[in-house]
Amino acid sequence: MESFSLILAIVVVTALAFDFTNGFHDTANAMATTISTGALKPKVAVVMSATLNLVGAFLSVEVANTISKGLVDETGIRPEVIFAALVGAILWNLVTWLVGLPSSSSHALMGGLIGATIASAGTGAVHGDALVTKVMIPAVAAPIVAGVAALFATRLSYTLGKKADGKAATKGYRAGQIASAGLVSLAHGTNDAQKTMGIITLALVAGGAVAPDSDPPTWVILSAGLAIALGTYLGGWRIIRTMGSGLTDLQPQQGFAAQTSAATVILASSHLGFSLSTTHAVSGSVMGAGLGRKGGVVRWSTATRMLVAWVLTLPAAAVVGALAESVTDLGDWGTAVVAVFLIASSAAIWKLSRREVVDHSNVNDTEEPDGVVTTAIAAVTPPPAGVVTDDLTATIPAPATIPAQATAATADPVSPPAAAV
Repeated sequence: MESFSLILAIVVVTALAFDFTNGFHDTANAMATTISTGALKPKVAVVMSATLNLVGAFLSVEVANTISKGLVDETGIRPEVIFAALVGAILWNLVTWLVGLPSSSSHALMGGLIGATIASAGTGAVHGDALVTKVMIPAVAAPIVAGVAALFATRLSYTLGKKADGKAATKGYRAGQIASAGLVSLAHGTNDAQKTMGIITLALVAGGAVAPDSDPPTWVILSAGLAIALGTYLGGWRIIRTMGSGLTDLQPQQGFAAQTSAATVILASSHLGFSLSTTHAVSGSVMGAGLGRKGGVVRWSTATRMLVAWVLTLPAAAVVGALAESVTDLGDWGTAVVAVFLIASSAAIWKLSRREVVDHSNVNDTEEPDGVVTTAIAAVTPPPAGVVTDDLTATIPAPATIPAQATAATADPVSPPAAAV
């Protein structure tokens, strides 16, 4: 067993806390469409996803090695730097969870690590080539590839199912959707759980507990898998609501196509060691599936908010990570201040979330409101001829009662009625 210092123990615990937030933040990636189409009940879905996340954590260490060996210069990193990086990642995860936006936990982690590393050792300690080839390019390519694949898969599904019995086809697609959702969960474990393994391994190297270039120890793999599985089981219901019904309305055929496309992209990326954002891949596939059905729509107002969150994730986490590192660099008391700030901020966000509770019982109850364009069109479109709606009768005042003598006076086209003067 590796020798531990206090700061190293703090870093490991904080990394597992991040892994936990990653689990409930990204549950929607695997199960949102399955829950929204009714293929699985919400609680059953998260239990299935949690189990397969744990299994997936043991399938590969390629992504973990990208984080621990390829992104930053591990020889010049102190455990305090990694702690600061995790602070930035956790806070961004919690903020985006609070507002129900499916941002990338992966990019939050890497943004925090990059910001803290630059604050500690300068820009030279960040490997720019690895950042571009294994992080930035997959970030752009993943939603596009998954979206296009889901679009064509959806159209193919509807084409092949034209002559099939409606109920039987729907039942078959729901079964396929459950299987593909399980595949996404397995893929999520192989990709996202490894990122925490990589960050813990980097901390162990920085603290001198393991040799440089080491693979993640078995206890690291097990603890990371358990942490992300527990977070997944609790369910990030706010983000499930956004991903499942706020982005588009999905039928079982679309859900199956979206899940299968996303799982394929994520598994391929894990095999190649790309630190892919599963959120980007799944969001892209959901939008592609929405556009693939005739008459299907994507709520672009929601998609725009998601895109803004994606763009801000890495730099926002980097800024927080850099600020946290500048405080931890002041000594043990600085590290204590950052730890207290993290705990207090997390508690405050949790308290805010209790104002409107979203859980398995109401995750599908509320639909995403219409966007600005839709609302504006509805406001200026006249009602059909001969139809008076309740809204119109409520907003148009009734004509005032005119006395009989005034009514008679109106027959004179020249003299106005006395009551009107």
